[in-house]
Amino acid sequence: MIKIAPSILAADPLNLERDVIAAEKAGCDWIHVDIMDAHFVPNLAYSPDVVRRLREVTSLPLDVHLMMDHPETLAETFLDAGADSLTIHAEADTDIKTLLKEIRARGRLAGVAIRPHTPLKTALPYLEDAKLVLVMTVEPGFGGQKLDEHVIGKIRTLRDLGYKGQIEADGGITEHNLPMLAENGLTVAVMGTALFHAEDMEACVRRLHDV
Repeated sequence: MIKIAPSILAADPLNLERDVIAAEKAGCDWIHVDIMDAHFVPNLAYSPDVVRRLREVTSLPLDVHLMMDHPETLAETFLDAGADSLTIHAEADTDIKTLLKEIRARGRLAGVAIRPHTPLKTALPYLEDAKLVLVMTVEPGFGGQKLDEHVIGKIRTLRDLGYKGQIEADGGITEHNLPMLAENGLTVAVMGTALFHAEDMEACVRRLHDV
């Protein structure tokens, strides 16, 4: 069954606790938290304090995605705040392999992410240490974009190469295109607008779990 990870980027920022609790009650599996430094991507969100507060209000795993040039500067802080998984970008200016090992040493799920136009080969050196690969299906930084379907081939290639970890996609995922992603090996779907703007989130999640 596909794991559904609502992205709080699409939640109401003035009612974040309410929306996260609603997502848990609706049957979602993870809570996805995008951290943006306004350098790696042209946007800014969220602080470790937000993760710490989320840890207090939900029992769901907190899936934290560091869209940062230098994720090593705050990785430990986010782990201390309660991140259950921590994903860093293969394009980041840091010692990626060492940082992935440090995340795993803390007993957390370590992930590596790539942008839509970054060749998959960029992530291949880190697959031994990354138990999650996040394939961005839109350019990171803003919600509400349309899924770039050419990226689906990267998911298929990862499975063809024998990768057994979680494969996550983020950006433009809907009820209509999720089956295509699942057929190619996706295991975790990050969804924002499609969930938080749904008329009935619980019914939507049930349908998504049936994919």
